[in-house]
Amino acid sequence: MPFPSPVPGLVIRYAYLWRAELRGQEEGVKDGPCAIVLAALEDEGPLMATVVPVTHSPPGADIAAVEIPPETKRRLGLDVERSWIVVSEANTFAWPSPDLRPPAPDSRPETVAFGLLPANFFREVRACFLQSASGSVVPRTE
Repeated sequence: MPFPSPVPGLVIRYAYLWRAELRGQEEGVKDGPCAIVLAALEDEGPLMATVVPVTHSPPGADIAAVEIPPETKRRLGLDVERSWIVVSEANTFAWPSPDLRPPAPDSRPETVAFGLLPANFFREVRACFLQSASGSVVPRTE
């Protein structure tokens, strides 16, 4: 399966490792949509991607999140339930990662990408991430 370039704003399917799962876990329990907020080459190292998760759970008082507009969810081919992009934590990993997952077999072409967030909405997500996630990035290994 070919992997797309990890551009900021791209929504991908990924085995996200929540900060709360860190105790003893090395891999995310559930695959789901995540938005790339940063992609950068490290000095003489790999291309690194930083992603924030999408969830159906409404954010609690200690979680910063941005609700995804229904029309954006529809365009990306996501379900119709309300969803939020959590911006108060993130995963970072070398691209491509073994934790990238193809969507359900009968739902989309074979790719890990759902599509791009609209530019204005992505700018809002990125700004909230930069305000909220400092110190809450979980580095992932292979």
